[in-house]
Amino acid sequence: MSIVIAGAGPIGTAVARQHVDQGTPVRVLTRSGSGLDHPLVERRKVDVTDADALAEAVRDAEIIYFCIHASAYDAKVWARELPAAERTVLAAAEAAGAVVVFPESLYAFDASGTITEATRHDAVGGKPGVRAQLLAARAASPVPTASVVASDYFGPGAGANAHAGDRMLGPATSGGTARPVGSADLPHSWTYLPDLAAAMIRAGERARADHRTTGAADGATDGIWFAPVTATCSQREMVTAYARAAGRADARVRPMPTWVLRAAGLLDRGTRGIVEMLRLFTRPLVMDASASDAALGLKPTPFDDAVQATVDAYRAGAR
Repeated sequence: MSIVIAGAGPIGTAVARQHVDQGTPVRVLTRSGSGLDHPLVERRKVDVTDADALAEAVRDAEIIYFCIHASAYDAKVWARELPAAERTVLAAAEAAGAVVVFPESLYAFDASGTITEATRHDAVGGKPGVRAQLLAARAASPVPTASVVASDYFGPGAGANAHAGDRMLGPATSGGTARPVGSADLPHSWTYLPDLAAAMIRAGERARADHRTTGAADGATDGIWFAPVTATCSQREMVTAYARAAGRADARVRPMPTWVLRAAGLLDRGTRGIVEMLRLFTRPLVMDASASDAALGLKPTPFDDAVQATVDAYRAGAR
C-alpha cells in the first residue's frame, strides 16, 4: 500500500512515525523536503498547492494524509488558503483513486453540550466557519474521505503551539508558573497525539476498505470520526499532572488575563486568533468519542502513561 503524508508538523510526523514503526514505508511531502528521518521515509520537496506537482507526487497513492497548516492562525488566511488546498488534494486523490484523511478540530462543532460525532458542525464566520466549510466540501466530494476530530492535543512532539505543549510543559516541569488562556478550572477534553495518529490510520484503512465516505458507528455519511479522548480535566489538573510526572510537588498556575491577550492581539495576528477562540477555554469543552472508539477498535492511552511519556520526551528534547 502506498502511503503519502502531506505535512511534517506534529500530526503528520506522528502519523509517519506510527507507520514506519509498523514497517510501512511512507512518502512525506513538504515545501522544504523536511520530515521524519527514517529509512522507510521518502521525503520530497512538493508544494501541495501546485496541482501538477501534487498529482505527480500522489500518482501511486492509496491513502493520503493531508496534515498541512495555513501560513497564519488567522481566519482570512484560512479562508484564502485552506479550501483551495483541499480542492487540489481531492482532485489529485480522485485521479489516483486514493482516499484522503484529514485531521480536524472541534472548531466547527456546537460546544454547548457534550460533543459527539452527531453534534452539529455548521458554524458560521471566522475560523469555525472555515472549518465547517471544509467539512461540508469533503462530505460532498466523490473522493472517500475521513475527517478525524481531536480536541486540544498533547504528547511527544506536540510542540510550542499546543495549549498543553511546550508552553505548559516548561513551567510545569521546572517549577515555574504556567499561564494558560481562559479558565484554569473548567473541564476540558484532551487528545494524546499518538492516539490521534492511530485513529487517523485506522480511519484511513476503513475508508480505503469501504472505498466510500464513511462515518462513525451511527452510520453517518460525512466521514467524521473522533479520536480517543485521553482525559477530560482542567488545565490546572493537566499542569499538576505534568509536575508530578517530573517529580515536582509544586504546580503554579496563573491564567493569562483576557485583557492582556486582547491588547497583544492588536499587534500580533496569532494572538488575535487565540482571542477569537477563547470560548473553547471559558466554558466546559467535553468530547465523547465512544462511538468512534468502538467502531475503529481503539482505546485511549491511559492518562498517567500519556503524561509520563510526554514529560519524558520533553526532557529528552523531542519537542
